[in-house]
Amino acid sequence: MRYDAVIVGGGNAGLSAAQALARARRRVLVVDAGQPRNRFAAAVHNVFGHDGTPPATLLANGRAELLRYPTATVIAGEVIEAVADAVGFSLALADGQTVQTRTLILAGGVCDVLPPLDGLQARWGRSVLHCPYCHGFEVAGRALGVFAGDAMGLHRARMLPDWGPTTCFLEDGFEPDADDARKLANRGVTLERVPVVELLGTAPALDGVRLADGRSIAIDALFVGSRVEPVDGLADRLGCAQDIGPLGPYLRVDAFKQTSVPGVFAAGDLSQPMHSVPLAVASGLLAGVGAHQALIAADAA
Repeated sequence: MRYDAVIVGGGNAGLSAAQALARARRRVLVVDAGQPRNRFAAAVHNVFGHDGTPPATLLANGRAELLRYPTATVIAGEVIEAVADAVGFSLALADGQTVQTRTLILAGGVCDVLPPLDGLQARWGRSVLHCPYCHGFEVAGRALGVFAGDAMGLHRARMLPDWGPTTCFLEDGFEPDADDARKLANRGVTLERVPVVELLGTAPALDGVRLADGRSIAIDALFVGSRVEPVDGLADRLGCAQDIGPLGPYLRVDAFKQTSVPGVFAAGDLSQPMHSVPLAVASGLLAGVGAHQALIAADAA
C-alpha cells in the first residue's frame, strides 16, 4: 500500500498531524520509535485542559483518539532511510519493511544534550530541569540554581527569582557584562563563579552542589540549558534546509510546515526554535493540513 502520508514520530506533534489527515479521510501511517523527549518528566504543564497529566497518558489518549479513524494506522518502529521516488517517498524501517508514501511528515523530534557533569541525566526532568514555565511552579519557594554559560543561561537566571531564591553558576569562565550583572543583582540573583563539580543527594532528588573549592551550596532544583540535536538524520539525507536557534538546529519550514523539500513537512520540536507540548500539537495540525493541501493540489493537477 502507498500511503497518502507517513509520519515519522508518534509524539504530540506526530499524532496531531495524523489526526488532521485521518479526519480528511486520507490513508496515514504513524511510525513511532516510542522515545518521546518528555518521557523523563512526571507531568505536562501549560497544556490547557490537561495540566498535570503524565506524558505517557497524554500520548496514549491521543493515540486512542487517532485510531478511531479507519484510515489511520500506528506501528512501533524506526525509519532508518527515506528517499524520493517517482510518486513520493520510499521509507526503509529498521525491521526490514519498506513503506511508500505520497507525502512525508518528520516529527521524530530532538534529543537533549546535557553538560558533562555526572548525575545530571539521572535527575533530568525531576530535579534537573530546563524550563521555568514547564517546571517552575512545582519547585516554587525552594532554593534554585541555574547554569549559565551564554546569554540564554542569563535569561533563564533573570526569570527564576519569580519562583524562588536563585543562585546562578557561571560555566567555563563565562562572565556577564556589567549591564547583565546589574540586572541579575536587581532581580536578587546570587552569582557564583567557582565551577560546580558534583551534585549532592540521592537521584532523582537534589540536595545541593559541591564547588571546586570544596564549598557546598544547598539547592533543591537546578535549571540547565540543554543543547538539542535531531534524533535521526532523515532530514539531512533528504536535503532539508535548517536554521540555528538558541538551543540548536531546527528545520526551515513555511507557514504550513513544508520544508525546503517539496512533499516533506516537519512538526514539533524539529520544526521550530521554541519547544513545548502545546506548540508541538499546533505545529502538528499545521503540518497535517499542509500535507493534505499538497495532496489536493497533486490530485487536481
